[in-house]
Amino acid sequence: MMIKRKLISIMLISIATLFSQTTFAGPMLSMELTRGISGAIPIMFTPFAIQGVPPTEDIAAIVSNDLKNSGRFKLSTGSIDDKVIGTIQEAGVNRYQVSFQLLEGFKGKNTQPTVLLNRKYTVSGDALRSLAHHISDAIYQQLIGVRGVFSTRLAYVVVQRNVNPTKYILEVSDQDGYNPRPLLISTDPIMSPAWSRDGKKIAYVSFENQRAAIYIEDVATGSRQRISEFNGHNGAPAWSPDGRKLALVLSKSGSYNIYMMDIASRKLTPLTQDHYINTEPSWSPDGRNLIFTSNRSGNPQIFQLNLDSKAVTRVSYDGNFNARGSYTPDGKQITMLNRESGLYNIGLLDLDTGVFHVLTNSSSDSESPSMAPNGSMILFGTLYNGRSVLAMVASDGRVQIRLPGRDGEVQDPAWSPFLS
Repeated sequence: MMIKRKLISIMLISIATLFSQTTFAGPMLSMELTRGISGAIPIMFTPFAIQGVPPTEDIAAIVSNDLKNSGRFKLSTGSIDDKVIGTIQEAGVNRYQVSFQLLEGFKGKNTQPTVLLNRKYTVSGDALRSLAHHISDAIYQQLIGVRGVFSTRLAYVVVQRNVNPTKYILEVSDQDGYNPRPLLISTDPIMSPAWSRDGKKIAYVSFENQRAAIYIEDVATGSRQRISEFNGHNGAPAWSPDGRKLALVLSKSGSYNIYMMDIASRKLTPLTQDHYINTEPSWSPDGRNLIFTSNRSGNPQIFQLNLDSKAVTRVSYDGNFNARGSYTPDGKQITMLNRESGLYNIGLLDLDTGVFHVLTNSSSDSESPSMAPNGSMILFGTLYNGRSVLAMVASDGRVQIRLPGRDGEVQDPAWSPFLS
């Protein structure tokens, strides 16, 4: 199964078992809402009025798709519902002035709708899709009360096994799967992409030259640097909240332990120093704690390390396997990969109450959960029609989205932070 192969790839690498690891122009991911919430907010869209040369992007369609695919809105034709109207006016060569209004639904006889948002922008034609996502974010925040994530990006690894040798592509795309762009194409495995806190860089593991090494790559320029190539395992990079340090997993001492690296000086500080398998570190938002996966209790479970006191406490108890933990943006919960009844699903643990909720209930194994920066959705890998694809589930479990439609298998997803 995919999850067993992934666990072997990520956590085993050079030993028999731990926890029993050309130019690319493939199609984009394609979001497909598979479950929305009952009582979704009805919202009406009309095509934006065009003045001058029509743009190549349909802003109203992009915004309506964003909101519909969030699962929290349903498209409506009713005049009593909230409504989005707008105008796109040519403002020079490849430049457009875009204005839109969000109108509150009709409330009674002889009343005029309230203008909830009224904004105007001037952008180049190349920036219209980005602007549409920005408009989606504004509408989402106005009506839901939470900052939208439509302007964020996804990083993931595409594996093309139908070529010889197998091709691995580290790729980034818009949150809705559009504008995919490769950062690295290799015939050697790539895994564990992790965004820096400003969204400008990605750390990842590459097996170039037949050995594991950790690289940091600038997303905009493609320049990169190798920062860790010790003997043995180099893996699971995780950025600190201030962006100055990485937590990483090394086996240079003979055991898999977690270290903290100061990126500027490359100085290493050991955080665990024992004979257990310690891996998959993730920082708390305040930078005071790390969670990590360890087999110190027998089976893989999530533990928390206080960086001041160095105290380690176990936090996961539901199921005989929990891994790939990460904090929610407010630091109050942890999302993780949970195994129960032989299946791997995505779960969410409340750190205050200890209550654990399984969010997915699929006949296919899940893997690699990554939380959206607003805490509303979790991105993960799953199987669909026998292929590895990406999916999303709401943090309350009520919305699910699938992103099939790739030339290859998609795995190891990572959701970017807010980018502006």
